[in-house]
Amino acid sequence: MRGEQRAYITFLVLWALVTTVKVLVASQLPLFVDESFYWQEGQHLAAAYSDLPGLTAWLTRLGVELAGDNRLGVRLPFLLMGALLPWLVAGITARWFGGRVGWQAGALTLLMPLSATLGILAVPDVPMALAAVLCLDAGARLLRSVDAGGALMLALGLAIGALSHYRFIGVIGMGFIALMLLPEGRRVLRDPRVWMALAVGIFAWLPLLAWNLDNQDAGLKFQVMERHPWMFHGEGLRFLLIQPLMVTPVLFVAMVAVAVSGLRQARGGFHHVQWRYFALVGATSTLLIFALGFFTDVERISFHWPLPGYLALLIGVPLLLNRWPRFWRRCVWVTVAIGLVCAMGYYVVVSVPTLREQMAGSKYYPRNFAGWQPLAEAVREELADMPADTTVLADSFKVGAELGFRLDDPSIKVLPHALNDRHGRTAQLALWGMLSKGERPGPQLLVLAPSDPRYRDLLARYHQVCELVGPLPPPRVVSLDHGFQRFLLFRLPAQKQSGPCVTPAMAWVDVPVAGAVVADKLDVTGWAFKDGVGLSRVELLLDGRSVGDAVYGRDFDIRAAWPGTNDPRHPHVGFDGQVDVSQVAPGKHWLGLRLYGADGSVEQWAEQPFMVER
Repeated sequence: MRGEQRAYITFLVLWALVTTVKVLVASQLPLFVDESFYWQEGQHLAAAYSDLPGLTAWLTRLGVELAGDNRLGVRLPFLLMGALLPWLVAGITARWFGGRVGWQAGALTLLMPLSATLGILAVPDVPMALAAVLCLDAGARLLRSVDAGGALMLALGLAIGALSHYRFIGVIGMGFIALMLLPEGRRVLRDPRVWMALAVGIFAWLPLLAWNLDNQDAGLKFQVMERHPWMFHGEGLRFLLIQPLMVTPVLFVAMVAVAVSGLRQARGGFHHVQWRYFALVGATSTLLIFALGFFTDVERISFHWPLPGYLALLIGVPLLLNRWPRFWRRCVWVTVAIGLVCAMGYYVVVSVPTLREQMAGSKYYPRNFAGWQPLAEAVREELADMPADTTVLADSFKVGAELGFRLDDPSIKVLPHALNDRHGRTAQLALWGMLSKGERPGPQLLVLAPSDPRYRDLLARYHQVCELVGPLPPPRVVSLDHGFQRFLLFRLPAQKQSGPCVTPAMAWVDVPVAGAVVADKLDVTGWAFKDGVGLSRVELLLDGRSVGDAVYGRDFDIRAAWPGTNDPRHPHVGFDGQVDVSQVAPGKHWLGLRLYGADGSVEQWAEQPFMVER
């Protein structure tokens, strides 16, 4: 009893600390772009949507109705689910393996990075994880004896999962396979009460099926076919290498041991049917997702996909740890604690602008969290100086949803964009009547996000926008984190203008390369152009301060790399310059450009880091 009480107190303290930190982080962390779109869906309530079933959107709407239209309000229901999950895992484990082991499993759920951070973001994985645990609990109960309580819990879990995500179909399949592998499980599947629960779960898919039938299977095609290459690729190996980091390495080894024990028919003394059931569910689910990692989508984040399987394996881990030497048991707890600190630390860094800025220039820069509030403030300022009937036109669903949340306008129109297609949002925007083809009833404020497309596709994107709205006037530039997040604001007149496409300026610094080390003189060479009108000046900036003009107009023909460009100064778009850094303090500094267009535009370009050493 003393061991159980100590485990309970440890769990309770951890739960209070982790939950408090999650609430604080969630209240400060800017909304991720997908969260903003779920908020937008919640403002247009429907039974289902193009990208997901309805539950995530419904929960965001419930949260803002209860706690206000703010970040914490959007995330409140998800935080509550995330806080409930460790209690459920602890309860399931305690029921079959004892109270002390149960509280230990709950504590591991609180510390494992993937489950510890669950709820900070308002994403469908939160209700899906809850649904998976409810189904897991129901399955274990039904293996003991089929009764109404177990069947009702199964029905509830299946319904929540069906309303959460298409991926829950895989969770159902793995649970079915695990039951079929057990004699007791096959007995469960012959009971009519279980099939009644399954019928409830099937019924919960009907809104999503109806949406797809009404919309040429757009959501199903995107989730199953369009977003996945379904061809073997080596990125799956990186997915496998990331997984031990997401759950921490020593705990990962322990979960592998639980999975192996289940697949070997509980050799080694674990003959409890529920033990084998948890191990089989976790093993089959995780192995399938690991295999699919070599064939499925690599563009979007997918490291969280194995979480339902990990939660099943986590139930068996404390029982296994009791057989490990004390050193390795301590290693599990120490490494998961370190993993939790790192995971929470990442969200803290993203939440604090001065810390986030330090990530600029790295591949880990959190662009989808960055700059939305300053952008909204700039948009408000521009709208205040434009006619009262001015509307906002967004570049993509990302810009439209993020601005919509901050401007309290869930109906901002959006231009066609490859991002809308790649994230399965085009059909939904069209259903809402929010997909613009460039028509405008009056003046508009166009907001572009040039950081979103690949740089090699940026000029083509600008020309697509020109075709839709006409030549682009001089923009207001909103630049953050050394330009690694940039937005362009254009005041469009009430009528579409004619003439050649005028785009924002584009540039590239060939010398110095990013991270170059210099001593006294910094040589600068590169190219810059602005379609439609050309550039008149290229100004060099050091840490945001002007250090003079580069010599602009050197012969540098880039038209082969940028087909369709119409800058009248081609091929004379190269520039050269030199910056004296002899009086600059050693360390990291930033080289920037300010580009002056012949139309009067002034655009600050993204900065490039270099090091001064002496």
